Amino acid sequence: MSFKSIVRELREMKEGIGNISRRGLEGKHWRHRTRSHIAPDVVVSELIQQGQWANLPPELLLDIIRRVEESETSWPDRAVVVFCAAVCKSWRDITKEIVKTPEECGRLTFPISLKQPGPRESPIQCFIKRDRAASVYRLHFGLTPSEDENDKLLLAAKKIRRATSTDFIISLVADDFSRASNTYVGKLRSNFLGTKFTIYDSQPPIVAPVHQNSRSSRRFHAKQVSPRVPACNYGVAAISYELNVLRTRGPRRMHCVMHSIPVSSVQEGGNAPTPKSFPQSFDDKSFPSSGSKGKEALKSLSSPGPSSSPAASQHSREALMLKNKAPRWHEQLQCWCLNFKGRVTVASVKNFQLVAAVDPSHNVPAAEQEKVILQFGKIGKDIFTMDYRYPLSAFQAFAICLSSFDTKPACE
Repeated sequence: MSFKSIVRELREMKEGIGNISRRGLEGKHWRHRTRSHIAPDVVVSELIQQGQWANLPPELLLDIIRRVEESETSWPDRAVVVFCAAVCKSWRDITKEIVKTPEECGRLTFPISLKQPGPRESPIQCFIKRDRAASVYRLHFGLTPSEDENDKLLLAAKKIRRATSTDFIISLVADDFSRASNTYVGKLRSNFLGTKFTIYDSQPPIVAPVHQNSRSSRRFHAKQVSPRVPACNYGVAAISYELNVLRTRGPRRMHCVMHSIPVSSVQEGGNAPTPKSFPQSFDDKSFPSSGSKGKEALKSLSSPGPSSSPAASQHSREALMLKNKAPRWHEQLQCWCLNFKGRVTVASVKNFQLVAAVDPSHNVPAAEQEKVILQFGKIGKDIFTMDYRYPLSAFQAFAICLSSFDTKPACE
């Protein structure tokens, strides 16, 4: 069902439900008057500011948005669900209640979906376009690029070379990479040799301990940036490539330590942290400021409850580690090969598959240890595929793939 047809039906039903909505509005005025002593004209002015569609009965609105959400499964049709959330506050609240996380439905809807873990079974398939001239990398949703250039843009990153490191600034849009913008979501920073990388998130993780970048927190003052944008970054993952001069040890070898994801997430019944929304204000209690108080608040986010045993809490706080799946040597092709199941068609040193690297004491099933959590590979000139699944998010997967683009003179 298209959005235009829904609007047409709503206009036809407007006269029929006028009396019902009027009675509901009068009841709402009475409740506000008795409980909070707010004048009726104030409530009416708030409803007028929200728009004429805010007066629809909640039951009717719930049924309409649920039908739209179930009928639109992919982009660009999926954008109709976002349009419903943009009508007014009442529509947005109901839409947010109906739309499920990528782990539950396997779909990407709102921007916060990019920070939430992917589905557990089938991966979310994306592709990356590289613009060499502008040093910009664009992450799109879908199997392969379309001819009409209507691909859904998820994230974009710009590569900035510095004297001792390289930064990849990650944004929600492809034309604004300012850290003072509300589209900034994080960054990836490498060392001088390009063998070690750190992923920084613009918002603190929910559960696991984090490493705060104090250097970044001193760069901006809270009043210098938008109140919706944090003044510091939070290190949520570390990526390392083993030294491999002249490729004497074979293909690249990499390890990822996901500080924000506990190793228990890949165990049976385990769960990864799932943020529900972006911070609404810099002064919000759930978003601590920089300094020692902020660090203490972040530490308290990962502290166990009084009923948790020390062994269990230590086990749950242990960070998840990922390693690249070892390729096999193909005698006929005379090269190292991995089974990408048709998603990668061009041989490249950048291609990799990541699986969980867990200790036997964690009791993780063998099937989970062999399951590919993230795979990245080349399919054409400056076009690469990226498929990720639980417990990684699109932001974390994109940042890991960006590390493969950086020059590594000590690894090849």
